[in-house]
Amino acid sequence: MFLVYFLLFIGFYVISRHIIHNIRNLPPSPFPTYPILGHLHLLKKPLHRSLATISSRHGPILLLQFGFRRVLVVSSPSAAEECLAKNDIVFANRPRLLAGKYLGHDYMSLVWAPYGDHWRNLRRVATLEILSSHRLNSLSGIRADEVSALMRRLARNDYWAQPVDMKKALFELMLNVMMRMIGGKRYYGEHAAEEAWRFREIVTETGRIGGATNIGEFLPFLRRIGFEGVEKDLRALQEKRDCFMQSLLDEQKRQLVKEKNKNLIQVLLSLQETEPEYYKDVTIRSMMSVLLAAGTETSAATMEWTMSLLLNHPEVLKKAQAEIDHVVGWDHLVSESDLTALPYLHNIIKETLRMFPVAPLSVPHESTEGCHVGGYWVPGGTMLLINLYSIQRDPRYWSEPEKFKPERFEGTEGFRDGHRMLPFGLGRRGCPGENLALRMMSGTLGSLIQCFEWGRTDEEPVDMTEAMGLTMPKAHPLMAKCRPRESMRPLLSQI
Repeated sequence: MFLVYFLLFIGFYVISRHIIHNIRNLPPSPFPTYPILGHLHLLKKPLHRSLATISSRHGPILLLQFGFRRVLVVSSPSAAEECLAKNDIVFANRPRLLAGKYLGHDYMSLVWAPYGDHWRNLRRVATLEILSSHRLNSLSGIRADEVSALMRRLARNDYWAQPVDMKKALFELMLNVMMRMIGGKRYYGEHAAEEAWRFREIVTETGRIGGATNIGEFLPFLRRIGFEGVEKDLRALQEKRDCFMQSLLDEQKRQLVKEKNKNLIQVLLSLQETEPEYYKDVTIRSMMSVLLAAGTETSAATMEWTMSLLLNHPEVLKKAQAEIDHVVGWDHLVSESDLTALPYLHNIIKETLRMFPVAPLSVPHESTEGCHVGGYWVPGGTMLLINLYSIQRDPRYWSEPEKFKPERFEGTEGFRDGHRMLPFGLGRRGCPGENLALRMMSGTLGSLIQCFEWGRTDEEPVDMTEAMGLTMPKAHPLMAKCRPRESMRPLLSQI
């Protein structure tokens, strides 16, 4: 008898919810929506592909229930534009996820802070003090030094006989660049002091734990009965990160800096002198953690995907080399001042970001009040996910979307093609580090293409399978053969 009542209850719940859903003019939702679980039973890994499959069946604007969280999933350019342009302020908030609590300093970091005065000030500091064109220009020597160091290493080892691990090489490059810009130190290369090993351990743990899924995000009662998932790991990781960043901060405080080109911690410490009540140590640690997390694996992963695509399409590689030879020549490495004259190189990066976006699902937003999207009513407190992977591979918006065709971007400017292409987001919460990322990726890839002949390890195409992670990494790290081009040997022997 109990079973009968239980089944009647479930049936009544499902049908009544469906009727109410239609009366309120909410976006389409897969039927049925189960009690407690909602639509969690439909989700598989990787999440961006799973959501793309659901959207293909039910439409580009969906309202899903992830346990106790209401989630709007958008998979069309017009709906993305409504959310990030027309309703930009409404969706300017962030949901309170565990990553924001622990890695976001209790929702006070630039990424996770709620929309308001505190966030606006953080954004102002990031845009005007940390990532402005003037500041990036003043630190361009660091980026050039590290790219030269990578070219020197690749040229002085026989990586044609023994392939190079490009994932490792590019990741270490980006970490050295970011840490030199942040604190004036490099942690990969000739030496490996204890401090460097601590740093590497933190980076490894961040990649492992940051991409993990915690069911307690959606079913919070599980956390109350002991199923904490990755929460303990996040808490321990943040303690390590804070301890490391504070030691770096204290070291910079002890140094009297008079140089014109200060590192980024020194820039923030100078602001601390004038506004100590706002630029507290925790604020500086938070800003540096965001820069380190957002500026390393994202760019390294994109460059690895790009090199993989070029190895599978040698005709594109040859065309890029011809452009660089014509514009730059052989007497210096590709510099940031050369980049505006290399449109085909930019098109290659655009096409890579289209096919393998840095974050296949946008960093989640949350609505502060009800609004209309696509003619449907979206209640306040709804988490928003924009499926960039789905939009950027949709045949309705792209011809032959599964093919690598940099030529499709000829004649376009910037890295946004309407709202079909949003690798760095849009609106108030768009990525403030876009300029830095593009400079770093273009300069590095330009030099790799300019300096070396590249080859696959065997006749088979490079495996382009995706792995799980925050930045959609390759399932199998790219191993590639390289040797200096004859025209570049004189320069490479001198750097």
